Amino acid sequence: MLNAEIAERRTDAISQGVGMMTQIYVDHAKNAEVWDVEGNRYIDFAAGIAVVNTGHCHPKVMAAVAEQATRFTHTCHQVMPYENYIRLAERLNEKVPGDFAKKTVFATTGAEAVENAIKVARVHTGRSAVVAFGGAFHGRTFMGMSLTGKVAPYKKGFGAMMPDVYHIPFPIDLHGISTKDSLDALNLLFKSDLDPSRVAAMIIEPVQGEGGFYPAPAELMRAIRKLCDEHGIVMIADEVQTGFARTGHMFAMEGYDVVADITTMAKGLAGGLPLSALTGRAEMMDAAQPGGLGGTYAGNPLGIAASNAVLDVIEEEDLCNRANELGSRLKQRLESIRSTTPEMVDVRGPGFMVAAEFNTKDGQAPNPELTNAIRLEALKRGLVLLTCGVHGNVVRFLAPITVPDDVFAEGLDILEESIAAARAL
Repeated sequence: MLNAEIAERRTDAISQGVGMMTQIYVDHAKNAEVWDVEGNRYIDFAAGIAVVNTGHCHPKVMAAVAEQATRFTHTCHQVMPYENYIRLAERLNEKVPGDFAKKTVFATTGAEAVENAIKVARVHTGRSAVVAFGGAFHGRTFMGMSLTGKVAPYKKGFGAMMPDVYHIPFPIDLHGISTKDSLDALNLLFKSDLDPSRVAAMIIEPVQGEGGFYPAPAELMRAIRKLCDEHGIVMIADEVQTGFARTGHMFAMEGYDVVADITTMAKGLAGGLPLSALTGRAEMMDAAQPGGLGGTYAGNPLGIAASNAVLDVIEEEDLCNRANELGSRLKQRLESIRSTTPEMVDVRGPGFMVAAEFNTKDGQAPNPELTNAIRLEALKRGLVLLTCGVHGNVVRFLAPITVPDDVFAEGLDILEESIAAARAL
């Protein structure tokens, strides 16, 4: 079977609304390597968009799923509950930042976690308005895309967004937006358009994901926490992409001196199985009436088993420190490349959530053409990369944190070759 043959079938069978970065049809994968149906090998620096932080088919995770599959695959926790669901909630309540009593709700996708966090904030406060940031990504459901701060492709053509959602600029020094600019915009919003006493929640990614891997400044986090406390607003940290050792902490908010009231998570939570969660202050999480939260597949037993194993692996293999080590090596290599690559205007990111941004040679304008050319050159050489950013000019690096040293080194060599080849086009 050939990739091209399957691609033709896909075109006939699948909506074009489901985008695709490659035409690699996967046959099997192990840790940071993937083989397609033609036997071609690829080094995976995408990890399913930060999902398999513990690598493809980690033996401990696969064993946990297999063992659970021999017992039962579904009962719906709201009908007949199971102990490992409770145990995972207990572990997340302990691990999520915040020295206060917490409770957890499980869902299936990151967007669902965000939706439920907004529901919790609204029912707890009795308010409806939500403030988010430009460049943010919070999902493709209607509330998720309303919160998302990027029109194409997420909002384009889908009509009116959910009401009572407001955006302020996210501070990016490289783009001339300071933390002061963001806070001034927020204060202006509160003075001109939105009474803060109507605001249920403010939601922020500690590091913007789709928006370009921009870390939120500590000054911004402190200011948001202060404003939320002053006005009784729920502060939500969207850790869907930043969670589970990716940033060198179990959760990125550990890198700040303030904590959120509610944390959303998914992606790396269950090693590739669909599972998401929100964990927050107990009194907030209890505000909804029984039946107001949850879902038929929410907290599926296979995902729960995988997630408990993922938490074990992160601890046993010290993946937070591993993320910092790998990220340091990656940034060193990128800075070396940057010294002879004027188009590479920035290298950034905590832990192993690293990005490189590309502009035109004069540094004055985003260069999505070069960025995409680098991705395609890498793909030809067997390295899978992802791009991101409002302007499409950022390469983001999301290899599994378990990537073997020799495979990682091979991937970095391919990356350097690919950047040189793309610049020569």
